[in-house]
Amino acid sequence: MGNRLSKVTTRTGDDGTTGLGDGSRVRKDNARVVAIGEVDELNSHLGVLLCEGMSNDVREALIAIQHDLFDLGGELCIPGHAMISDEHLERLDGWVMQYNATIPPLQEFILPAGSRPAALAHVCRTVCRRVERSIVALGHFEPINTAPRRYVNRLSDLLFVLARVLNRADGGGDVLWHHHRVVSRT
Repeated sequence: MGNRLSKVTTRTGDDGTTGLGDGSRVRKDNARVVAIGEVDELNSHLGVLLCEGMSNDVREALIAIQHDLFDLGGELCIPGHAMISDEHLERLDGWVMQYNATIPPLQEFILPAGSRPAALAHVCRTVCRRVERSIVALGHFEPINTAPRRYVNRLSDLLFVLARVLNRADGGGDVLWHHHRVVSRT
Protein backbone atom coordinates (compact mmCIF):
# COMPACT_ATOMS: atom_id res chain seq x y z
CA MET A 1 0.00 0.00 0.00
CA GLY A 2 1.19 3.54 -0.66
CA ASN A 3 3.27 5.72 1.59
CA ARG A 4 1.94 6.48 5.03
CA LEU A 5 1.88 10.10 6.09
CA SER A 6 4.27 10.96 8.87
CA LYS A 7 2.84 14.47 9.12
CA VAL A 8 -0.52 15.91 8.19
CA THR A 9 0.57 19.30 6.88
CA THR A 10 2.70 18.88 3.76
CA ARG A 11 1.73 22.04 1.85
CA THR A 12 2.02 20.04 -1.39
CA GLY A 13 -1.68 20.60 -2.07
CA ASP A 14 -1.52 24.38 -1.82
CA ASP A 15 -1.43 24.55 -5.62
CA GLY A 16 -4.79 22.76 -5.96
CA THR A 17 -3.36 19.31 -6.63
CA THR A 18 -3.19 16.16 -4.54
CA GLY A 19 -1.12 13.03 -4.69
CA LEU A 20 -2.55 9.64 -5.57
CA GLY A 21 -1.30 6.39 -4.11
CA ASP A 22 0.82 5.68 -7.19
CA GLY A 23 2.76 8.93 -6.69
CA SER A 24 1.05 10.86 -9.50
CA ARG A 25 -0.48 14.27 -8.84
CA VAL A 26 -3.91 15.35 -10.06
CA ARG A 27 -6.17 18.35 -9.57
CA LYS A 28 -8.28 18.24 -6.43
CA ASP A 29 -11.44 18.41 -8.56
CA ASN A 30 -10.38 15.37 -10.62
CA ALA A 31 -13.18 12.77 -10.88
CA ARG A 32 -11.02 10.23 -9.04
CA VAL A 33 -10.41 12.60 -6.13
CA VAL A 34 -14.12 13.47 -6.01
CA ALA A 35 -15.01 9.77 -5.76
CA ILE A 36 -12.40 9.20 -3.03
CA GLY A 37 -13.75 12.18 -1.08
CA GLU A 38 -17.32 10.96 -1.33
CA VAL A 39 -16.31 7.50 -0.10
CA ASP A 40 -14.63 9.23 2.85
CA GLU A 41 -17.80 11.26 3.49
CA LEU A 42 -19.91 8.09 3.51
CA ASN A 43 -17.50 6.48 5.95
CA SER A 44 -17.78 9.54 8.21
CA HIS A 45 -21.59 9.37 8.13
CA LEU A 46 -21.38 5.70 9.10
CA GLY A 47 -19.21 6.78 12.03
CA VAL A 48 -21.99 9.12 13.18
CA LEU A 49 -24.55 6.32 12.79
CA LEU A 50 -22.35 4.08 14.93
CA CYS A 51 -22.70 6.60 17.79
CA GLU A 52 -26.33 5.49 18.11
CA GLY A 53 -27.69 2.50 19.97
CA MET A 54 -28.12 -0.66 17.91
CA SER A 55 -27.70 -4.42 18.16
CA ASN A 56 -24.18 -5.80 18.23
CA ASP A 57 -24.62 -7.66 14.94
CA VAL A 58 -25.68 -4.49 13.10
CA ARG A 59 -22.81 -2.58 14.75
CA GLU A 60 -20.29 -5.24 13.70
CA ALA A 61 -21.60 -5.19 10.12
CA LEU A 62 -21.30 -1.40 9.94
CA ILE A 63 -17.77 -1.47 11.35
CA ALA A 64 -16.80 -4.09 8.75
CA ILE A 65 -18.30 -1.84 6.07
CA GLN A 66 -16.23 1.09 7.34
CA HIS A 67 -13.10 -1.00 6.82
CA ASP A 68 -14.34 -2.01 3.35
CA LEU A 69 -14.88 1.64 2.46
CA PHE A 70 -11.34 2.46 3.52
CA ASP A 71 -10.19 -0.33 1.16
CA LEU A 72 -12.46 1.04 -1.56
CA GLY A 73 -10.90 4.49 -1.14
CA GLY A 74 -7.48 2.87 -1.36
CA GLU A 75 -8.46 1.12 -4.57
CA LEU A 76 -9.65 4.38 -6.08
CA CYS A 77 -6.48 6.13 -4.88
CA ILE A 78 -4.19 3.77 -6.81
CA PRO A 79 -5.21 3.58 -10.48
CA GLY A 80 -5.28 -0.03 -11.67
CA HIS A 81 -5.16 -1.47 -8.13
CA ALA A 82 -7.91 -3.82 -6.88
CA MET A 83 -8.91 -4.25 -3.24
CA ILE A 84 -12.68 -4.89 -3.40
CA SER A 85 -13.45 -8.48 -4.35
CA ASP A 86 -16.34 -10.85 -4.87
CA GLU A 87 -16.08 -11.82 -1.19
CA HIS A 88 -16.98 -8.24 -0.22
CA LEU A 89 -20.03 -8.38 -2.49
CA GLU A 90 -21.10 -11.80 -1.19
CA ARG A 91 -20.92 -10.56 2.39
CA LEU A 92 -23.17 -7.59 1.55
CA ASP A 93 -25.61 -9.90 -0.25
CA GLY A 94 -25.67 -12.16 2.82
CA TRP A 95 -26.44 -9.27 5.15
CA VAL A 96 -29.21 -7.99 2.86
CA MET A 97 -30.85 -11.44 2.86
CA GLN A 98 -30.33 -11.91 6.61
CA TYR A 99 -31.80 -8.57 7.67
CA ASN A 100 -34.49 -8.42 5.01
CA ALA A 101 -35.85 -11.71 6.35
CA THR A 102 -36.54 -10.00 9.71
CA ILE A 103 -38.83 -7.28 8.35
CA PRO A 104 -42.17 -7.39 6.56
CA PRO A 105 -42.24 -7.07 2.78
CA LEU A 106 -42.65 -3.54 1.48
CA GLN A 107 -46.20 -2.66 0.52
CA GLU A 108 -45.76 1.10 0.16
CA PHE A 109 -43.04 3.64 -0.37
CA ILE A 110 -41.43 4.73 2.86
CA LEU A 111 -40.03 8.07 3.95
CA PRO A 112 -36.46 8.41 5.22
CA ALA A 113 -37.62 8.93 8.78
CA GLY A 114 -38.50 7.27 12.04
CA SER A 115 -35.97 6.79 14.80
CA ARG A 116 -32.72 8.75 14.83
CA PRO A 117 -30.60 5.67 13.95
CA ALA A 118 -32.92 4.82 11.04
CA ALA A 119 -32.89 8.40 9.76
CA LEU A 120 -29.08 8.41 9.92
CA ALA A 121 -29.00 5.10 8.01
CA HIS A 122 -31.12 6.77 5.32
CA VAL A 123 -28.63 9.65 5.15
CA CYS A 124 -25.87 7.07 4.70
CA ARG A 125 -27.94 5.41 1.95
CA THR A 126 -28.35 8.66 0.02
CA VAL A 127 -24.67 9.54 0.37
CA CYS A 128 -23.89 6.00 -0.82
CA ARG A 129 -25.98 6.62 -3.95
CA ARG A 130 -23.93 9.77 -4.58
CA VAL A 131 -20.75 7.73 -4.17
CA GLU A 132 -22.11 5.32 -6.76
CA ARG A 133 -22.81 8.14 -9.20
CA SER A 134 -19.29 9.54 -8.75
CA ILE A 135 -17.73 6.12 -9.35
CA VAL A 136 -19.83 5.70 -12.50
CA ALA A 137 -18.74 9.18 -13.63
CA LEU A 138 -15.08 8.30 -12.98
CA GLY A 139 -15.52 5.23 -15.18
CA HIS A 140 -16.39 7.52 -18.10
CA PHE A 141 -12.95 9.16 -17.87
CA GLU A 142 -10.66 6.38 -16.69
CA PRO A 143 -10.75 2.61 -16.62
CA ILE A 144 -11.74 1.31 -13.18
CA ASN A 145 -12.66 -2.07 -11.77
CA THR A 146 -16.35 -2.95 -11.64
CA ALA A 147 -16.27 -4.19 -8.03
CA PRO A 148 -16.34 -0.73 -6.38
CA ARG A 149 -19.43 0.28 -8.36
CA ARG A 150 -21.14 -3.01 -7.58
CA TYR A 151 -20.16 -2.77 -3.92
CA VAL A 152 -21.72 0.66 -3.34
CA ASN A 153 -24.84 -0.30 -5.31
CA ARG A 154 -25.41 -3.24 -2.98
CA LEU A 155 -24.36 -1.25 0.08
CA SER A 156 -27.12 1.29 -0.56
CA ASP A 157 -29.63 -1.58 -0.63
CA LEU A 158 -28.27 -2.86 2.68
CA LEU A 159 -28.47 0.59 4.25
CA PHE A 160 -32.12 0.85 3.20
CA VAL A 161 -32.85 -2.52 4.80
CA LEU A 162 -30.89 -1.58 7.95
CA ALA A 163 -32.88 1.66 8.26
CA ARG A 164 -36.04 -0.44 8.39
CA VAL A 165 -34.43 -2.84 10.89
CA LEU A 166 -33.30 0.07 13.08
CA ASN A 167 -36.82 1.54 13.11
CA ARG A 168 -38.21 -1.79 14.31
CA ALA A 169 -35.48 -2.19 16.92
CA ASP A 170 -36.49 1.22 18.29
CA GLY A 171 -40.07 0.02 18.70
CA GLY A 172 -41.45 1.72 15.61
CA GLY A 173 -41.95 0.81 12.03
CA ASP A 174 -41.66 2.26 8.59
CA VAL A 175 -42.88 5.81 8.04
CA LEU A 176 -45.14 5.45 5.03
CA TRP A 177 -45.47 7.93 2.20
CA HIS A 178 -49.11 8.96 1.76
CA HIS A 179 -49.92 9.80 -1.82
CA HIS A 180 -53.40 11.09 -1.04
CA ARG A 181 -52.71 13.33 1.91
CA VAL A 182 -54.35 16.53 2.96
CA VAL A 183 -51.97 19.44 2.80
CA SER A 184 -52.83 22.30 5.09
CA ARG A 185 -52.43 25.82 3.78
CA THR A 186 -51.51 28.59 6.14
